[in-house]
Amino acid sequence: MDAARKSIFPSANDSWESIAARELATTDKEQALSQLQSWNLHVFARRVINDDTGEMGNPILPSDVIFVEPPAKA
Repeated sequence: MDAARKSIFPSANDSWESIAARELATTDKEQALSQLQSWNLHVFARRVINDDTGEMGNPILPSDVIFVEPPAKA
């Protein structure tokens, strides 16, 4: 059996930036952010209207599984 992909459950106030800084600290900030979002399209593509501002956003929920490494090559 293959090893599972490394993943985390985010904290209540986590953002893409805070996860990238913590989990991919040795990677360039912009590259880390881009990688996280591409590895987690199931979260990044989710769009929700913020009731306070009326703007679209993509909140990260504490129940989301966030992958912090790329998928294994086939």
